[in-house]
Amino acid sequence: MSAAAALDGTAAGYAVPLPIRRPERPRLVLVPTGEAVTVAPRPALRLTRGGRLVLTSTVLLIALVAAFVGLTGGAAASSAPERVTVEQGQTLSQIAAEHMTGTSIASAVAELQLVNGLSSAQVRAGQQIVIPQG
Repeated sequence: MSAAAALDGTAAGYAVPLPIRRPERPRLVLVPTGEAVTVAPRPALRLTRGGRLVLTSTVLLIALVAAFVGLTGGAAASSAPERVTVEQGQTLSQIAAEHMTGTSIASAVAELQLVNGLSSAQVRAGQQIVIPQG
């Protein structure tokens, strides 16, 4: 260090050396012993790399499912079932053959009975019949 940097020029034009500061000495600290010692609380759980990966993946999956349901409007679950009004002289077998193509008439009639809570294949004119989806 140069002499010019350590001098203070405020004493009427005379160079006065600044006092040197010594580093502070370490001090002794009393540590409690015996029953005066308090137990430190356990540190909080830390999330590991694998845990962060699982958490991030779960949040991403939930966001994707929510976006999919939001975009489709939940159309698959909320579509209203088709209803048919029974006409005069119409039978459950005719309704099954007309509205449930692709399955046998006997199984279609059984499914119509199950969905509509019918105990027999008898229907009345004006009765509302729910046609199952699929």
